[in-house]
Amino acid sequence: MDWSQVDVTIPQRARGAAPVPGVHMAGFRYRGARPIDITMVAHPAVTLLFDLGDHGWTAHDDAGKRTRGSVAIGLLPGNVSLTGAGSGACLQVRLSPVLAAQILDTAGLTRTFADLDDVLGPKARQLRSDLRSTTSWDERFAMTYDFLGGRLDARRRVDREVAYAWQQTSVRQGRSDIQTLAVETGWSRQRLWSRFRTQLGLSPKQAARLVRFDHAARLLADGTPPAEAAAQAGYSDQPHLNREVRSIVDTTPVGVATAPWLAIDHAAWPSFMPRGRQR
Repeated sequence: MDWSQVDVTIPQRARGAAPVPGVHMAGFRYRGARPIDITMVAHPAVTLLFDLGDHGWTAHDDAGKRTRGSVAIGLLPGNVSLTGAGSGACLQVRLSPVLAAQILDTAGLTRTFADLDDVLGPKARQLRSDLRSTTSWDERFAMTYDFLGGRLDARRRVDREVAYAWQQTSVRQGRSDIQTLAVETGWSRQRLWSRFRTQLGLSPKQAARLVRFDHAARLLADGTPPAEAAAQAGYSDQPHLNREVRSIVDTTPVGVATAPWLAIDHAAWPSFMPRGRQR
């Protein structure tokens, strides 16, 4: 795939519908003719991919699971790749785990992916049709904000203690232990662990691993040497980083550093990337 042929558009403030907290979106248009073959990189968010092209793609993993077209990818999904015939467009939506838990069954998506209609229901088909009916990214972003905002259900809430624990895990880049978080929330360790896992779909320890990995991955993508990235991200040493990278995405730190899906994040979500050297 020729990444120089990818155009990226992100929502502009004060345009269209009101943004929904916990949602990050980007529109991708691929003008090239070469086949698409992209390996996803684990990210501390639930990812919704709306296929808006004519050729379509297939999401698949090492276990042989395959889903054609629009797809939802959960937390810690393993090795997921997208393959397709060529040019097309895609809307990528990232939901914070807390927001995702209010909109869909996050626990059912952890460590896997699913057809988008199975996750969002029949109304997702109408949204996808509406997204395809226009070439304006501003309109597409507004439609999606309206759709997601409309799915927020007052009956499905994440406990504020669980939301706090996730927020602190993210802010502290995975360097927060469950006992400290329990003390800060006023809950017992067992209760926080149980409610966190039930509501967000992964344990606090898994969440910390994912956030720490994401920090290291972005340092690597930004050109930081593996040993330095390991130290900055809180790993005991480079071999520790190597083991975690292998466990989460079955590749090496060098493989993560050159992953196209992270490289394109510089354009789509530059604020997510570390400040410093540019590749």
